[in-house]
Amino acid sequence: MKKLIFLSILASSLVPSVSSASTSRGELARDRHDVREERRDLNKAYRHGDRRDVRDAREDYRDAKKEYREDWRDYRRTHSHVYRRGNWHAPFRYERFGIGRRLPPAYYGRPYVIVNPGYYRLPPAYGTQRWVRHYDDVLLIDIRTGIVRDVIRGFYW
Repeated sequence: MKKLIFLSILASSLVPSVSSASTSRGELARDRHDVREERRDLNKAYRHGDRRDVRDAREDYRDAKKEYREDWRDYRRTHSHVYRRGNWHAPFRYERFGIGRRLPPAYYGRPYVIVNPGYYRLPPAYGTQRWVRHYDDVLLIDIRTGIVRDVIRGFYW
């Protein structure tokens, strides 16, 4: 009986800490929506507002992006199994790429394309853009031209 009571107390004390540490998919979606909404407000302030409106809208936009980043980091921390490096090797050496760099097609071939970016909570890639894995980094590449559009360093660990 003592064991049962002890285990129930232990379980009830652990449940709130586990649920508060995880970030839900819905929360990330709401935060992403808030970022888009704040961006629209900022654009509206640029067009029709004065300096104070622009400053306030810029601050709100910055805060919304910060909150989204924090929730995304919490999600990555609580779902680390998704972002493990794994046994992955490329036939070319690691190179630190920057935005605007043109890559040869070997770097963004079929084996390196991330087919489902939503699984990793990456933004969707539209048109001829694709998310590509390059060792621990993730690159957004325009496959038509080979130009790097975005880089997320240290994505896998």
